Amino acid sequence: MNSEVTVVNEQEKTESSKRDYWKEKAGQILSKYGMLFILIALVALMAALSPTFFTSGNLLNIVRQMSIVGIVAIGVTMIIITTGIDLSSGSVIALTSVIVASVAQVDSYPVLFAVAIGLGIGLLCGLINGSIIAKGKIAPFIVTLGMMTAARGAALLYSGGKPIGGLSESFKFIGQGSLFGIPVPIIIFAAVAVISYILLNKTKFGKYVYAIGGNEQAAIIAGVNVTKYKILIYGYAGLLSGLAGIILTSRIASGQPTAGVMYELDAIAAAVIGGTSLAGGIGTIGGTVIGALIIGVMNNGLDLLNVSSYWQQILKGAIITVAVLIDSRKNKKS
Repeated sequence: MNSEVTVVNEQEKTESSKRDYWKEKAGQILSKYGMLFILIALVALMAALSPTFFTSGNLLNIVRQMSIVGIVAIGVTMIIITTGIDLSSGSVIALTSVIVASVAQVDSYPVLFAVAIGLGIGLLCGLINGSIIAKGKIAPFIVTLGMMTAARGAALLYSGGKPIGGLSESFKFIGQGSLFGIPVPIIIFAAVAVISYILLNKTKFGKYVYAIGGNEQAAIIAGVNVTKYKILIYGYAGLLSGLAGIILTSRIASGQPTAGVMYELDAIAAAVIGGTSLAGGIGTIGGTVIGALIIGVMNNGLDLLNVSSYWQQILKGAIITVAVLIDSRKNKKS
């Protein structure tokens, strides 16, 4: 009799351990690929609701529209991983836009010169942010808020508050052209994602990004030059904002001092929805790309369904809030 009870207990323990194993396995899969499943489900839902959604032209349009925010979001991801924030990226886009537009005129400077100017402006703004944050020990929120205001003011001052047109056709190709049927902005976005993935996962730079975000004091003790790498991280994010400004200017064929409004919030949203933790130390480039695509699919699908832009803003805010709540619960459990 005792032996039968023992066998039953052993079977129950085995079944319980199997359930725990598969439960843990399912949790790991959801944690790793949850946002991808949500993206797929969202695409399926929008395709069911709108017959024009799931067409090659519309899908390419979604990625092209989100490529600019996606590029900015990749830089923001690295900043958030280090427990920082960047509120200035939209204004840096505007400043880049008006200056690049004034250089990329018809019969003016070569396209590469205009591109170099745009990248330089973004890089400079990022390095200024990073230097003040790292050396001045001032909160990133305050520093980038100041840059947001200053860069927007500089864009308005430079352009006199007016758009700058007359761009050359070769420059317009960056934002409006296609290669092998694929829009150039998508190609640039993909290249930035691949390069950033390699930087974050295969280089010393990436290891230090995670180390700073995981425990800055421990990183300092381990010999990491935190000041140097914070400046580089913000510089890289600024460089990507400059690149985004170049693409946007080329796409709309003019330099706009009001360009990039709310782009910084969309970029932060893409990073957070993609699993980047506001507590630092956690985040992936792939997750951010998926986060940007989720926002793009949602915006495009709701537009096709003629949903008011006001409701779209409310829905986007709700999604961001839920993503932050999930992130907070994960941090508490860990």
